[in-house]
Amino acid sequence: MVKHTSLYPQHLAANAHMVDFGGWKMPLNYGSQLTEHQAVRTDAGLFDVSHMTVVDLLGAGGRQLLLYLLANNVDRMAHPGQALYSCMLNQHGGILDDLIVYQRGSDSYRVVLNAGTRDKDLQWIRKQANGFSVGIQERDELAMVAVQGPQALAKLATVLIPAQLDAISTLQTYECVDVQDWFFARTGYTGEDGLEVILPGEQAADFWQALIKAGVQPCGLAARDTLRLEAGMLLYGQDMDETLTPLDCNLGWTVAWEPEDREFIGRDALMLQKQRGVRSKIVGLVLTGKGIMRTGQTVIVSEQEQGIITSGGFSPTLQKSIALARVPLTIADTCEVDIRGKAVAAQVVKPRFVKFGNILI
Repeated sequence: MVKHTSLYPQHLAANAHMVDFGGWKMPLNYGSQLTEHQAVRTDAGLFDVSHMTVVDLLGAGGRQLLLYLLANNVDRMAHPGQALYSCMLNQHGGILDDLIVYQRGSDSYRVVLNAGTRDKDLQWIRKQANGFSVGIQERDELAMVAVQGPQALAKLATVLIPAQLDAISTLQTYECVDVQDWFFARTGYTGEDGLEVILPGEQAADFWQALIKAGVQPCGLAARDTLRLEAGMLLYGQDMDETLTPLDCNLGWTVAWEPEDREFIGRDALMLQKQRGVRSKIVGLVLTGKGIMRTGQTVIVSEQEQGIITSGGFSPTLQKSIALARVPLTIADTCEVDIRGKAVAAQVVKPRFVKFGNILI
């Protein structure tokens, strides 16, 4: 059965184009994907991300569970109020999901998982939690809203009460704070500044409408995808999955090898892969010929070697087709992409195209 977020009536009232996404009915756009994309790059945009899975880990064993469960080290969060990006791996080092974990207190953590991996993630976490003194609570009564863009914080400030405004005023990137039953995190999936807000579902509609009245543009999944692609942010299920490790996906920086005595799921497999060396990497591509790069297209590196587009599309900011591609390590500065049987030239660049509105290539 398709699920609806608490903001579903707001999307219908705004005549959003609704689609099925990860088992949820979600807005693809509100009329113009381009308008929504540009609003986030130049002003402020608003996203319903309540389809994401919010899980709270409570109890003295929460930290120990996360030290074992995640490739990154939660002890890198020196004190409550910090966030950490990590992959959750299987025994073979394959990526079960990528996620953000927030430390809310000494014995309190919040994890936000992808919508499409909800069932397998929860089953996996609960299985691994055996023997740890920790309570695991899915918070499906909560809504999650992302406010992103160079003016996001300023416009968000106009709709918050003084206690909330005071609490977020000093938040730095990858920091978080609780204000009564609202949770604020300076994180996002667009390559722009902003906050993600987790709040009671019954309060979400009023918050949503207040932000729109403050001049924040509601945005759908289509703009979210072009924004994250420009920012070089990977999408689970396309750019990474259980068959790939963090080392295959340019995510080695999220693997905490120290301390050496920390045993985490997948460590042995990653150590072996590290010793043997990876065989491919993710690069950015900018099409120099005509056409649009799409997921699944072949990247022609040489007569003997090929790669594959994992995410591709048209970049509104660059006004060109861009892509993330998994390619052999031998790739040079240029390549070709097979677009409908025609080899089209492309430039190979670092896999990040835009940051805070600035073009990086």
